[in-house]
Amino acid sequence: MRWVNRQIGRSDRFLLGALPIVLLAVLYIVFAADRHAANPLDKILPLPGSMAHSMAALMFQPDQLSGQLVFWADTLASLQRLGLGLGISTLMAIMVGLALGALPPVRATFGPLVTGIAVVPPIALLPILFIALGLGETSKVALIVVGIAPVMIRDIAAHVAALPREQIIKAQTLGASSWQVMIRVALPQAMPRLLHAVRLSLGPAWVFLISAEAIASDVGLGYRIFLVRRYLSMDVILPYVAWIALLAIAMDVTLTFISRRMFPWAHGESH
Repeated sequence: MRWVNRQIGRSDRFLLGALPIVLLAVLYIVFAADRHAANPLDKILPLPGSMAHSMAALMFQPDQLSGQLVFWADTLASLQRLGLGLGISTLMAIMVGLALGALPPVRATFGPLVTGIAVVPPIALLPILFIALGLGETSKVALIVVGIAPVMIRDIAAHVAALPREQIIKAQTLGASSWQVMIRVALPQAMPRLLHAVRLSLGPAWVFLISAEAIASDVGLGYRIFLVRRYLSMDVILPYVAWIALLAIAMDVTLTFISRRMFPWAHGESH
């Protein structure tokens, strides 16, 4: 059987997906052990035991200055910022995207503006945000919103604009107003696309969050990574990076589950 025709079962998908991760972990342990055999004080590739010891201190021992459990405080702070940024961006995407996609006059007026904002590198706007909004939480959340909202808006607008014209005509024939067309026809079909857009925005959102935390913050996953790098503390940096990856994967899986449960028709599934 040709590979393009081969279907993979759920259990096989799990095993095949885990295989490269296990191989990478084994390769890392082999190289780390080899480096430590040559130099027991090597910090570049810490052994799993060293990483576990460092993370245990951050997770279960209160910080002497703040009294907080550093790892959990960093995680909570980053998730709060990320959640606010994603929430605001999602709300903007569905509201503005619907209007741009369903209403040609609105699209002609504001479409070029949204496109212009979307192509500006968000990191280049970081100094402007810090100057205008200060170094607090607002500027960090704003960077996430500026970074992902315009792209999500364009995606939703393009999806709505590409809906079959026959649907719009049928709704108008039944007496639907422009508002009703947007809410009753476009919105239900845009929701699966919205969840997909959020999934695609998770990676950039994390990049913007880590960037903002690295420059101006006193707590957060990105702040901690850039704080300990001056000491070459790879036994902290690597677990933090792995934790960020796990959080991002959990978010992606959750969004996929929600989309399949709420909108099975968008995935070719029967009710």
